[in-house]
Amino acid sequence: MNGSRAHFLHGWDGTGGESQTGTDGCSFEIKVHRFALFKRVDLAYDSSVASVTNSDISTSPVSPDTARVRVPGSTSNIGPGYDCLGIALAIYNEVTVSRGGDDLEMFGAPEHPMVAQCAEAFFEKTGKRPFAFRWAIQGDVPISRGLGSSVTLRLGILQALNELAGKPLDGLGLFRLCTEIEGHPDNAGPAVFGGFVITNAHGDFFRFEVDPALKFVLLVPDLEVLTANARKVLPDSIMHKEAVKNMSNACSITAAFATREYHKLRDTFDDYLHQTYRQHLVPGLFNVILAGTEAGALGGFLSGSGSTIACLTASDNAQKIAAAMRDAYTAGHATETHIISADNLGAATL
Repeated sequence: MNGSRAHFLHGWDGTGGESQTGTDGCSFEIKVHRFALFKRVDLAYDSSVASVTNSDISTSPVSPDTARVRVPGSTSNIGPGYDCLGIALAIYNEVTVSRGGDDLEMFGAPEHPMVAQCAEAFFEKTGKRPFAFRWAIQGDVPISRGLGSSVTLRLGILQALNELAGKPLDGLGLFRLCTEIEGHPDNAGPAVFGGFVITNAHGDFFRFEVDPALKFVLLVPDLEVLTANARKVLPDSIMHKEAVKNMSNACSITAAFATREYHKLRDTFDDYLHQTYRQHLVPGLFNVILAGTEAGALGGFLSGSGSTIACLTASDNAQKIAAAMRDAYTAGHATETHIISADNLGAATL
């Protein structure tokens, strides 16, 4: 995958070293170490000098002019809980932001569009004076695999800027601003607060810790699924009886996590809102879920919009489930399987 075009959400643009020209006539260079699935990625940007390099500014000591934020990846929807259920996972990206250049103009140079969007939203929301900064991201959350990679960047930038600006926003404020930028709250909630999070259209949330004994078995194909494309395939309406089934299952999942009665998760992941309509984007989706369930999983689902497929277990059979899922995936893409726990802390300033 090295040398291929890289994307963050739609993604960051760049190859191993690509020179481009910004709208102000300044040239800038992007050097991206493209990662295969869970391998590390490093990207750094200096907004004050119109230069992007792969210098790892996150290895420098933290100073009053530097903020470093670790953001967990997340799995969302959890089957029937479309756009409202999410769980933080113990995989992370780390975002570092350092003040740089003068404080006169934040956007005097070409910048990553997602970072620019976050910075503009933050300074507008808080009324703080914009300042130039350098930023970098590195970590293990794969891009466009349904594990919240876009939130790790957006929230990382927002929380780091918040730290450098004197913390004008609390956790709820960061969650709501990140949700506004993302367009949906199901990854932003767990990324900010950790654990199992239920969100609603009013910007409110409920959070429950997840027992470390509950394991998430992830099958991650070498296949990107862009969220925007995955939303386009969804229907405008579904049948009333299907909506009732979805509500019943989403409520049952919520109750099982709230009470930690994880054995009651069995047969609750059926969904009529999105997974059936997205299965052609992730070939073999339901075969993999069935294989994991037959190997002892409590159930499984498409993580976010994919391409990651997740199964859950509270027993010591995670390796068996991972092997069954891997064997059932016959779509022809390389895959990795990972067995991880939930993250109950959420984004942390280091």
